[in-house]
Amino acid sequence: MAPRLLLLLCLLSGSHARSRKVEEDEYEDSSSNQKWVLAPKSQDTDVTLILNKLLREYDKKLRPDIGIKPTVIDVDIYVNSIGPVSSINMEYQIDIFFAQTWTDSRLRFNSTMKILTLNSNMVGLIWLPDTIFRNSKTAEAHWITTPNQLLRIWNDGKILYTLRLTINAECQLQLHNFPMDEHSCPLIFSSYGYPKEEMIYRWRKNSVEAADQKSWRLYQFDFMGLRNTTEIVTTSAGDYVVMTIYFELSRRMGYFTIQTYIPCILTVVLSWVSFWIKKDATPARTALGITTVLTMTTLSTIARNSLPRVSYVTAMDLFVTVCFLFVFAALMEYATLNYYSSCRKPTTTKKTASLQHPDSSRWIPERISLQASSNYSLLDMRPPPPAMITLNNSVYWQEFEDTCVYECLDGKDCQSFFCCYEECKSGSWRKGRIHIDILELDSYSRVFFPTSFLLFNLVYWVGYLYL
Repeated sequence: MAPRLLLLLCLLSGSHARSRKVEEDEYEDSSSNQKWVLAPKSQDTDVTLILNKLLREYDKKLRPDIGIKPTVIDVDIYVNSIGPVSSINMEYQIDIFFAQTWTDSRLRFNSTMKILTLNSNMVGLIWLPDTIFRNSKTAEAHWITTPNQLLRIWNDGKILYTLRLTINAECQLQLHNFPMDEHSCPLIFSSYGYPKEEMIYRWRKNSVEAADQKSWRLYQFDFMGLRNTTEIVTTSAGDYVVMTIYFELSRRMGYFTIQTYIPCILTVVLSWVSFWIKKDATPARTALGITTVLTMTTLSTIARNSLPRVSYVTAMDLFVTVCFLFVFAALMEYATLNYYSSCRKPTTTKKTASLQHPDSSRWIPERISLQASSNYSLLDMRPPPPAMITLNNSVYWQEFEDTCVYECLDGKDCQSFFCCYEECKSGSWRKGRIHIDILELDSYSRVFFPTSFLLFNLVYWVGYLYL
């Protein structure tokens, strides 16, 4: 029995050893294949020898083909994102991948490898273009988790150098049509020290591309497209090739419509409510007029907070100012009505007792003698009794302003085209003039104010949106 058990154990241990050996052989084959694909030892040696040979007598202080011909830099830009755009600071932020391609004959090599893809450690060992962004306020390269730089060298000496940049670039916004304005925000770059005789920039075909706009931070703008240009700028240091990309932006009006335009329109309409309130309700109409004026002042201040302190009038300034004038005019309308109403109505009216004529039913005013005035003593310090006038078959004490009757009746106050006094209807001077009943000023305002405000809005929106 014992020999059989020993024989069985030996067979089991032998089969387990053979299976383990097969698994180890397979693992060694797969791992060796993976190593060969990633980094063959011979290729590592070749690349190291190539780089050492290229950099042995290489001088990175000198540009390629110096003294022979200018260095040509082909430029590609991939726009990762744009925004936000600051109207107050007149700048915008842009995130780009900036690629430059040129040929350096000193970096040619002969090898089975056509391209050498290197990291940022190699960047500082070769010559690079001294490209600057002329309208940048601040700019930074990305360094997390490693410097976002790429360097590729072809066997014919062509070099590709890319890096990722975030730039705050200046954009001079013309805000005359704000908030219905459109802008072309530029990104300008060129060489810092090499004029066109030594370095030339040029765009490659389809050299400017943009990523998906879903992640862009253009909260108040719509991206309408881009265009690139090339020009020569003459300076005291020479003529430089300047490259420019223009980003076309159009402002969205949604925020300003909700924040400014609709409140201003509603405030103006609210000021018209006073035209339907009785003119005797002085506290109500005064409070309503002052409230709407103060509201328009607050709205104009809020509208200006989103703009730089420009010296010209923007479209929003014009709209807010006209709305303020309408509100202020509604308040002045009641002030005018209240003044002339109190002028037309005497403060104290003393109507004398009327006597009925024995032969008719017509009432006639009593004859009042002014003998009391003749008995007026010089020692009496009381003011003389007021004079009396007869209007509409009644006797009134003259305790209201003389300008309300006498100057008007004499024609002194009625020389304008409009006449606002009921007593001024007759007379040769009245010819060709329009009579306005001041007591009906509210009725006129109910038609004039809405009509004029509607016409203003029609001209305003058509002019700024379509012309």
